[in-house]
Amino acid sequence: MADAAKSGAAKTDDHGPISFPPPAQTWPGEPVPGVRALVADRPVARVELPDGSMAWLITGFDEARQAAIDQRFSRALAVAPGRSPQGIDVLTAGSILGLDPPEHTRLRKLVGSAFTARRVEAMRPRVAGIVTELIDALVTRPQPADLVSGFALPLPVTVICEMLGVPTQDMEQLHGWSDAAVGDWQRDGGVILAALAEMYQYFGQLAALKRAEPADDLMTALIAARDQDDCLSEEELTALGCALLVGGHETTANMIVVSVIELLAHPTDLAKLRADPGLIPGAVEELVRYVPLGGGLPLTRVAKQDVRLGDVVIAAGEAVLPHYGGANRDPAVFDDPDRLDVCRAPTNHLGFGAGTHHCLGAQLARLELQEAFRGLLGRLPRLRLAVPAKELRFRQGMALHSLRELPVRWDDDECAIA
Repeated sequence: MADAAKSGAAKTDDHGPISFPPPAQTWPGEPVPGVRALVADRPVARVELPDGSMAWLITGFDEARQAAIDQRFSRALAVAPGRSPQGIDVLTAGSILGLDPPEHTRLRKLVGSAFTARRVEAMRPRVAGIVTELIDALVTRPQPADLVSGFALPLPVTVICEMLGVPTQDMEQLHGWSDAAVGDWQRDGGVILAALAEMYQYFGQLAALKRAEPADDLMTALIAARDQDDCLSEEELTALGCALLVGGHETTANMIVVSVIELLAHPTDLAKLRADPGLIPGAVEELVRYVPLGGGLPLTRVAKQDVRLGDVVIAAGEAVLPHYGGANRDPAVFDDPDRLDVCRAPTNHLGFGAGTHHCLGAQLARLELQEAFRGLLGRLPRLRLAVPAKELRFRQGMALHSLRELPVRWDDDECAIA
């Protein structure tokens, strides 16, 4: 008997459905309109999606975490043939993000060893070196300079491409395809699929090159897993390469940008970090909690059977959308959740997800963010926006909060090469 049938306390949502997502993106540090009010009142709420289909929006922390870790909610069913995926679900269909155990477990085990805390920490000197090189180049440019193209984007792109063994001259083209693939629910799925096809072809060619000339990189290691142990199909190999490339830089690059904007908007917190860089690791966790990376459609899961989630019964076959941005503002878990506090005591958050699909590169993202802020605050302590914040315009049609450019200034006496 399903869990929901065992409890007379479970119920369906008696309210009418809410249209989701809202028509306009929010400012990164602001809760999505309507979502904040749901967290305490209706943490499991019925919503109508842009294509007219119905789903359950999960905004309570405990409920969102359960939806992420409970294997009765399936990612594979959400992108199965016959369904009409929207936005970022188009990107994840056929990748590790669209699989359930045991298939997901097998692939994650093959690649997970490259992202352990110990191995990632060993990369810190190289990441810090890239930060130094980028700031050295940035401060030679005329002001205002663009922090996106000059720092936030090339940092994680360089790191993940070096890990995969992607030639430097190919980085710009790969980012172009990745950028096209990370579209929100408004973007034509054909555009996303076309970009994915280009990336799949590229990684197929890269695999052939690495077989002919093996190197000390992750792509060569994945090829060895396929060719020697027959653990990876050719399609799985190319899909993993694409997933690692996109996941390895899009979120981190945009997180650097929106975090800088938020820190500059909170001068008291910024001053604390400048005075005590030892606060940076905790500040990274707080920023990941506080700043939702996107206001669009979260990754969908589909109930395999009737499941009670909070006080609501999710019927078999119904879709749920764990909204981590809302869950990370749950006042039942976080004191004064709408306030940025870089000195906040360590707490669990869902900024990197949870369960089997907890972000594979979370440790690497943490390291890159830590070193990015350490470099910027140390080298450019009077970094500031070159335009009023409200004049910044986020790109439309993107699943993530994304700026084409972030114009910044600094004082001339900060321009010494490190």
